[in-house]
Amino acid sequence: MYNLMTKTSIIHSMEKIKQFWESEKGKDILIVIIVILVGLVSFELGRLSKDNAQEGLKIEYEGQNSATGNAIASLDNLMPANTVSVGKNFFASSKGSKYYTISCSAGKTIKQENRIYFATGEEAKVAGYELSSSCD
Repeated sequence: MYNLMTKTSIIHSMEKIKQFWESEKGKDILIVIIVILVGLVSFELGRLSKDNAQEGLKIEYEGQNSATGNAIASLDNLMPANTVSVGKNFFASSKGSKYYTISCSAGKTIKQENRIYFATGEEAKVAGYELSSSCD
């Protein structure tokens, strides 16, 4: 007898819950709960991604003492082979016909990988380049 009353009570309670969720008020509450849960999950995912941020890129060179980890690379190691070095006062584009002085702003748009360097203006002229009128 007790078991039958318990089953009836549970079935009755489930019917009331079902009716509540199917009503307008129940649907509104369900939407609010879903929005809150989505917000909490999004917030937690953002926190998780921040905690697992990468340290960054570490560059080591041959001969560097890796125990210190703070060795500063010389400019020669950082710059491409065809960039400015001692005695290189002029440059030209490998794709153009003009050459520029190192201090001339007209050649600033030439990419580093396309630059050819010369010690003198005469050297650039012999190579077939002429001085840019912007650098006079």
